[in-house]
Amino acid sequence: MRSPSADEQQTDYPARARELGPLIAAAADRAEHDRRLPPELLDALHEAGLFRLLLPRPFDGAELGPPDFFRTIEAVAEVDASTAWCLCQANGCAMSAAYLDAPVAEAIWGDDPRAVLAWGPGANCRALEDGEGYRLSGSWSFISGGHHASWLGGHAVIAAADGTPRQSPEGGPLVRTLLYPADLASVTEIWDVIGLRATGSDNFAVADLPVPGEYALDRDQASARRYRAPLYLFPAMSLYAAGFAGTALGIARAMLEGFKALAVDKRPRLARQVLRDQGMVQAETAQSAARLGAARAFLLSELEDIWAAVVASDELTIDQRMRIRLAATHAIHEAKAVGDAAYELAGATAIFAGNAFERRFRDMHTVVQQLQGRRGHYQTVGAYLLGQPPDLSVI
Repeated sequence: MRSPSADEQQTDYPARARELGPLIAAAADRAEHDRRLPPELLDALHEAGLFRLLLPRPFDGAELGPPDFFRTIEAVAEVDASTAWCLCQANGCAMSAAYLDAPVAEAIWGDDPRAVLAWGPGANCRALEDGEGYRLSGSWSFISGGHHASWLGGHAVIAAADGTPRQSPEGGPLVRTLLYPADLASVTEIWDVIGLRATGSDNFAVADLPVPGEYALDRDQASARRYRAPLYLFPAMSLYAAGFAGTALGIARAMLEGFKALAVDKRPRLARQVLRDQGMVQAETAQSAARLGAARAFLLSELEDIWAAVVASDELTIDQRMRIRLAATHAIHEAKAVGDAAYELAGATAIFAGNAFERRFRDMHTVVQQLQGRRGHYQTVGAYLLGQPPDLSVI
């Protein structure tokens, strides 16, 4: 299958995200308390098509390019990071539709306008061959959005019926992602964390679950791709990098704007001037604005340039993937620096719940702890730039 014409008019999804801002903001406290997105917010997100941004068009997806995907997630994150995180995660998972036979993808997404696929890392998970299918056993954690997902994915080592692991052509164990209805999993609530609490990234498990063979996929392998379109030349990792960097930038923007509003009237105890009249505060605000704007411009410029090149050439290079990794990592850490500066400048005001800082500070520091925020990515890119073989596992 090949994508319909790219000339079709695109919906302005970043604008849709901004229109939902008041509803997202109104739901944030409840979502934080319940550790999951509330039904009325989920209804609105589905109605706006925000769970289908990276889904192929034949299954009623937007097939949105990376630059606008980044802008959409960023717009949501300016209001609530957990909502943005759930959308980014679900959309990255939805890219797997391009690696499934059309009837399977249609059964998951085409027949259900509220379909959401979620997954997370597991340990000691395996799928025993059983005729034309498998019997899946395992436990997977960090499944963001699992509580509102209709389908889950379990990454597992494929083994023969007697338990002997199958070997991949490249050597090492053969790993596939097996998809199954979410209501077949048992849930253990483990998500007692400091930030991104509303993502409900709990643990989901199955034991000896039958899964048809056509519901097992080989993610991001070109030879396994069933649907051809420029977007699916990108590995999901690249879109996660862009989206989660957008999440960090959106958090930082909201914190900086919140501080600018606070600085108009706040005069710290024993200070002679309100914050906005203090030279140190003025300089720090300007530097933060420059850091945030530069990091955003770098990432967005790379995404736009690479997207245009991929559409024109029908190819994504390792060099381009490294550029996305570098720009996204840089954006996440610059956003953290700006958020920290806004938090510190706000003084004691920032420690109270219900302002522009406290939850966002916790969310930002949770974003940075996740795979996309690792400082080790600088080493990965630097080694490649210096002529070392590329580490494809993180790009």
